[in-house]
Amino acid sequence: MDPIVAIIITVVVAILVGVIAFFMGVKYRKKVGEAEIGSAETKAREIVDDALKTAEARKREVLLEAKEQALTVKNEMEQEVRERRAEVQRQEKRVTQKEEALDRKNESLEKKDLQLTRKLEEAERKAKEVAHFHEQQLAELERVSGMTSDQAKEVLLQSVQEDVKHDMAVMLKEEEARTKEEANKKAKEILTSAIQRCAADHVAESTVSVVTLPSDEMKGRIIGREGRNIRALEQATGIDLIIDDTPEAVILSSFDPIRREIARIALEKLIVDGRIHPARIEEMVSKATKEVENTIREEGENATFETNVYGLHTELIRLLGKLKYRTSYGQNVLKHSVEVAQLSGLIAGELGLDVRMAKRAGLLHDIGKAVDHEMEGSHVSIGAALLRKYKESHLVVNACEAHHGDVEPESLIAVIVQAADSVSAARPGARKETLESYITRLEKLEGIANEFKGVEKTFAIQAGRELRLMVIPEQVSDDDMTIMARDVAKRIENELEYPGQIKVNIIRETRATEYAK
Repeated sequence: MDPIVAIIITVVVAILVGVIAFFMGVKYRKKVGEAEIGSAETKAREIVDDALKTAEARKREVLLEAKEQALTVKNEMEQEVRERRAEVQRQEKRVTQKEEALDRKNESLEKKDLQLTRKLEEAERKAKEVAHFHEQQLAELERVSGMTSDQAKEVLLQSVQEDVKHDMAVMLKEEEARTKEEANKKAKEILTSAIQRCAADHVAESTVSVVTLPSDEMKGRIIGREGRNIRALEQATGIDLIIDDTPEAVILSSFDPIRREIARIALEKLIVDGRIHPARIEEMVSKATKEVENTIREEGENATFETNVYGLHTELIRLLGKLKYRTSYGQNVLKHSVEVAQLSGLIAGELGLDVRMAKRAGLLHDIGKAVDHEMEGSHVSIGAALLRKYKESHLVVNACEAHHGDVEPESLIAVIVQAADSVSAARPGARKETLESYITRLEKLEGIANEFKGVEKTFAIQAGRELRLMVIPEQVSDDDMTIMARDVAKRIENELEYPGQIKVNIIRETRATEYAK
């Protein structure tokens, strides 16, 4: 056999065998699949049956639980309803009891109202009887006394007024004495402490300066040929140069202390230099003026340093320095201002007030005296205007205006400056007073007292520190004395100027004299 045919036959046989095997495999798998499907359906039916049985059982359980819960809720609601019904019954019972109690109270109140009405009617009837009886008694009293009710009322009011006046005077006197005693004690303690702690020099000056000369021959050189040197010096300085018989001294006289100081310095320089002629005089006066200006500025600054007062305007510092050459009753005003500042600060410290502001007000209270010879008005009004001009506080301005009583003090610091000013001026040796002004002040004191009705004699004693009045007993009662003392003191405060304080003492004495025969 041909090999190719054999191969082809073999291939064909193999193909046929493969096809047969394929068909047989397919048929087998179909049988197996049908068997598996039948088994799955059976299992599915079993699962569904089990699920139905389980659901039925669960349904029966849920229904049973629901019935039990419903029964429980029903029992609870029935119990709550029973409790609510019992509570409502109790409330109704209480309301019924309260209504019964209110009814009983209403009945009681009606009975009491009826009783009160009867009593009110009885009281009105009795009041009418009392009023009628009062009218009868009043008419009988008017008939017996011979006065009407208005006249009797007037007599009673007069009597009561006299009693009240007496009691008021007694109370006023006692209260015033007690207050004065306490106030004086406290004020003395504060002032004493302040004075003891304040160390200030007393400087008294006059309106003339004396320049010592090395010899009397210098007087002729100062006068110069035909008096040209002395005229040049007087014209350049504005002072009066007095050359008299006083050995080795000349006197410079002027009411302007700054001009007098310039003239003194210039003359002392001329004496040392020895060359005295008009041109040299003008040169020395110019140098002395600059020196005094420097001294003024330094003195003003020293005053602020000494009192610890800072922040002042430069012009106020310059005006303070000018006070070094200003005197009041012979007392140096700059020293006085520094002393008032120190005293004001100490007193303010004792009272718990602003020490810095008190010192500032005390230092500037007399600032007007630096220019009062150049401007119209009192040093108080001038000083207040200057302080306002240089933007000082209202408190400081008021302290300046009030320190002599020209206006009312608006703060305790203004009162403190007033007191410190009086203390500084009244300290022994601080000021000197001319005999004429002293006598005039005493006469005015006695004149004020003599103007009051009932004053028999007046005596100004203790250098004008006490005014003693002798009154006529028949015209001035004990009660009137207190009022008179106050009125006299007010008149003195309003009409006079004086350092310190003046005591008004009224004496009333009744004497009975009889002779045995």
